[in-house]
Amino acid sequence: MLKRRAVLALAVATPLALAQPCDKPVYLTFDTGHMGVAPLIAETLKKFDARATFFLANEPTLTGGMTLDAQWAPWWKERAAEGHDFGAHTWDHDIWLEDLPDAEGKVERFKFRTVAGNNTPVIRELSAEQYCESLKKVNTRFEEMTGRPLDPIFRAPAGKASKALLAAAQRCGFHHVGWSTAGFLGDELPSDRFPNAMLLEKALKNIKPGDILLAHLGIWSRQDAWAPAVLEPLMQGLKERGMCFAPLHENPRYAVLMRPTRAGGGPRTTAK
Repeated sequence: MLKRRAVLALAVATPLALAQPCDKPVYLTFDTGHMGVAPLIAETLKKFDARATFFLANEPTLTGGMTLDAQWAPWWKERAAEGHDFGAHTWDHDIWLEDLPDAEGKVERFKFRTVAGNNTPVIRELSAEQYCESLKKVNTRFEEMTGRPLDPIFRAPAGKASKALLAAAQRCGFHHVGWSTAGFLGDELPSDRFPNAMLLEKALKNIKPGDILLAHLGIWSRQDAWAPAVLEPLMQGLKERGMCFAPLHENPRYAVLMRPTRAGGGPRTTAK
């Protein structure tokens, strides 16, 4: 009887013992958007048991609210409980245009095109301190919603930034995350010129292990929604090529940087 139990225990344990960690990770990242496809994206991630990274801005939603309002707080809390990573995307979705050096050439002010969703764009100037406050405001709101801080990372809207802007953000605890060339998934491109079938084919052809992938939680201007048409078959296709989906804290480039958050820390809230 004992021998039989041992055999049964071995049969149950063997698949786990033989399971190997994926050595071909890709890093799915999502910037906020109109949130119309956010529930579907969350379900797709769960279907593949995938972890991703989200970059948050306070953007208009299809329901007339904002991405970081009370309506969406439970959604963000659920994602945090699932073990995803989270970074700032600036509070107002400020797209960098140019540095504004002073008379001595020092750069402490910047020009931005502030636009989110279907709002009218506004050109404005922000100091380095104000830009940091924008990032920290996202962190404060995220903690209110989830009980945990952001990871010490951010993504500049549209990926646009200068060395001076990146340095200013880093001084207040936020390190920039871009994306790989092949990882630009094209969900913000016009549907008539870049149909979903084309985007899927291109992604499956070009994405390789280690790439950081970029998509959004809903794009106002795209007529044919990218998710679910592309997301699920893309994840299935990459999985069939032996790839897996990991959060950025498992990326060698960001692992040490993000370790304090995993231990209950987070981005600093004051600049040095």
